[in-house]
Amino acid sequence: QVRIQESGGAYVQYGGSLRVSCAASGNISHLAEMAWYRQAPGKQRELVASITYLSFKTYHDSVQGRFTISRDTSKNTVYLQMNSLKPDDTAHYYCSVRWHDYSGDHAYWGQGTQVTVSS
Repeated sequence: QVRIQESGGAYVQYGGSLRVSCAASGNISHLAEMAWYRQAPGKQRELVASITYLSFKTYHDSVQGRFTISRDTSKNTVYLQMNSLKPDDTAHYYCSVRWHDYSGDHAYWGQGTQVTVSS
């Protein structure tokens, strides 16, 4: 059983900063990739940032230079530091944990945390 719990979502002012966290527990592979997605009303879910077990990071173009993803492997926790927030960053942010092993693909999602940026 894998459990994903996000936290840290809030209402922030334009240009402000916020850090959201995601703690994963259960039988998780040390090879797991962790990622943040977001979904705004009326839009498709999109990948915001991801980090592999080797700490290789990728970012959506719209957050490059403003957001930083990091992870604490010992705690199976991933963080997303968001700076210079814009109203377009308003969305429900979801954490995902996924890996592939001999038994196949594994992917788990949390319930998400809401980030709202005022204009």
